[in-house]
Amino acid sequence: MALLPEDIIDRLIQMERRIQALSTAVNTRPPFNEIRPDRPSGKPVIRIYDGYNHELFADDMATGGLARPWLQLMPPVDHLKEAKWPSTTSTTFTAIAQSFNPVWQPKMRLAMYTRVSSGAAGQVKVMVDGQQFGPTVTAGQTFDHTGLLPVDLATKFGKVMTVEIHAAVTSGTGTVYAQPVSMYGTQT
Repeated sequence: MALLPEDIIDRLIQMERRIQALSTAVNTRPPFNEIRPDRPSGKPVIRIYDGYNHELFADDMATGGLARPWLQLMPPVDHLKEAKWPSTTSTTFTAIAQSFNPVWQPKMRLAMYTRVSSGAAGQVKVMVDGQQFGPTVTAGQTFDHTGLLPVDLATKFGKVMTVEIHAAVTSGTGTVYAQPVSMYGTQT
C-alpha cells in the first residue's frame, strides 16, 4: 500500500467526523411538517413547526378549517360617536383601553382614530407589555403603525401580550378620545 502524507489521513478522519455529526443532527431534529392520520378517525392531520419547535399551523380535526394560528377579530365598536370612545381628561398619560392578545407574528398593525374636545390639545400612544409601540400622535390625527412587537418572539410566542392605549391632555381643558379600528399580527 502506498504511503500517504499524514495530513491527508488526518483530513479524512476529520471529514468522517463531520459527516457523522451531520448525519446525527439530521436524524435527531424534529420534523418541520407532519401529515399523519388521526388515531380515532384516520383523517390526515397537518402540523407545521418553526425552528424552535413552535406549532405554527394546524388544522382543526373536529370541524375542519384552521386551528392555529388563532386569528384575532376585533369586536364591533361605534366609530361615529366619540362620546362612547375610551377617553381621559388627565394631564398625564393614562391607560384608557386595554386588550390581551396572543403573540403569533413578529409584527403588528394597529390603526385608531383619535380626537380631542374643543379648546384642548392632547396626545395618544400605544404600549405593548409596558414598551411603547409606534409614535406618539397628536390627538386629532389617525394612529396607523405597523412595526415589530417590542417582545422577544422566541420566548413570548403563543403567550399573551398586553396592549394598552394611553392618552393625555397636553394643553387647555377638555377630553382626549381614542378608538381602535384595526389590529392584527403580520410577518416581517
